[in-house]
Amino acid sequence: MSASPDFTSNRHFYVDVPAQKVRVITETGSLLWETDVSTSRYGLGEQEGSLRTPRGWFEVIEKVGDGAPLGTVFQSRVPTGVVWTPNSPIVSEDLVLTRILWLRGLEPHNANTQQRYIYFHGTNHESQIGTPGSHGCIRLRNADMVQLFDYAVIGTRVFILE
Repeated sequence: MSASPDFTSNRHFYVDVPAQKVRVITETGSLLWETDVSTSRYGLGEQEGSLRTPRGWFEVIEKVGDGAPLGTVFQSRVPTGVVWTPNSPIVSEDLVLTRILWLRGLEPHNANTQQRYIYFHGTNHESQIGTPGSHGCIRLRNADMVQLFDYAVIGTRVFILE
């Protein structure tokens, strides 16, 4: 795993797990934008079925939900027709909402990331953002997910640092 990411070649996303933040870094290495996230409640790791957030270098391989209403519920990356709002009935299930950025691992230890369905996505548990609480994905508040989605292109590099 790379010890020091190189943010100079193009825009990157940097997930700082201890701080529970995602940062968008410009081509020159400057901070463009940051917001709170929620990584896995089970910690970090790459094992299949572990529900942990993987570490290292990744790239965005698919963007799902462009133009969908805030709070759109997705199952298997397909909108269900249901839109979650903060007034929706409380469900403990971790819903995938608003937008999806699907990640592919770029290193041998995280090569299974795509098959594990690790995403950036909006959540129905917005009050937990800023603390670990996901099942491996990187959750954001729904409005923040729209903004991160707009910063991403296919191939955007992502570094998740423990």
